[in-house]
Amino acid sequence: MSKRIYLSPPHMNGSEIGYIQQAFDENWIAPAGPNLTGFEAEMCEYNGIRCSVALSSGTAAMHLALRYIGITRGDVVFCSDLTLSGSCNPVIYEGAKLVFIDSQESSWNMSPVALEKALKAAKKRGTLPKAVIIVDLYGQSANYDKILPLCREYGVPVIEDAAEALGAEFNGRKCGTFGEISIFSFNGNKIITTSGGGMAVSDDAQAIEKIHFWANQAKEPANYYLHKELGFNYRMSNICAGIGRGQLRTLDERIARRKEINAFYIESFKSLPVTAAPVFEGSKPNYWLTVFTIDEGCEKTPDEIISALAADNIEARRAWNPMHSQPYYSDCEYFKENEDFSVSEHIFQRGICMPSGSQMTAEDLERVAKVFSSAFGK
Repeated sequence: MSKRIYLSPPHMNGSEIGYIQQAFDENWIAPAGPNLTGFEAEMCEYNGIRCSVALSSGTAAMHLALRYIGITRGDVVFCSDLTLSGSCNPVIYEGAKLVFIDSQESSWNMSPVALEKALKAAKKRGTLPKAVIIVDLYGQSANYDKILPLCREYGVPVIEDAAEALGAEFNGRKCGTFGEISIFSFNGNKIITTSGGGMAVSDDAQAIEKIHFWANQAKEPANYYLHKELGFNYRMSNICAGIGRGQLRTLDERIARRKEINAFYIESFKSLPVTAAPVFEGSKPNYWLTVFTIDEGCEKTPDEIISALAADNIEARRAWNPMHSQPYYSDCEYFKENEDFSVSEHIFQRGICMPSGSQMTAEDLERVAKVFSSAFGK
């Protein structure tokens, strides 16, 4: 059996172990310490944002961002439809209701047209959302030139889910800086990892201070355990933060390599009935994953292509299954850009996520390209 080629495995650069060793040497084996404060400061510097707090996951960061916005039982929250469940599950933790918004074809992210429809309908019913969660899908920015003015017009705060988009930009501005609060993920498959983990970032120092407080069990500053609010155990460890500090040093190199991989696939597959995910005007993706859709008229299915790759020990994956299609969320309202066509459903039905790890060698890429092309009879 050929060696396994994974979808997006961790890529260590060697410097991580120095930060970990420092934590051991200084006995900072805790959810506190110099790696945590260092990682938070370095993420702020990289992204050009004032404040951050490292947490146990991107989902934890989303949960506490929603709590800070003031989401409570019975509130309504709009969310990008094409995403992972971690973007929207925390809304349910707080007892609120979800409305899903379709993607636009030019970015695969939230459609401003569908969002405006949803906002107009909500205003007419007197149920404007308490927040809008905008996802930067597959490492590409949403259309913030259109979305942010709409949200301001209706007085709705934005939470930016930049879990997949660390290092990506829109009009020269880093993803993760467009929301009142934004979140990142450092899961093992992300462009940099802390093995797990996430982060909430904001220019609002009060928001980050409160999120930090809640994430530490809402322990009051007393010399005994005193709790006046519900707290959570959501802090990142000093060890994991050390991994993140090392990873961050080579983030731009990882982005450059994934861009090369994306370009290789596009060139290799130009004679095949597939189309690469679009790059939105003004967007500078981090190319976390390269995704193709099978062209209409081609009888091949994503499952057939993924199975052919799997037979050669190559991991690929379907595109995200839209949230409105999930059995758990089947009762949620869904606004499409075009009433006769769901962009998010089309991407799921035709999309294939390709192996995109920044450690892939030229031989790995050639092997993937050969098997992928053979699956189409080429």
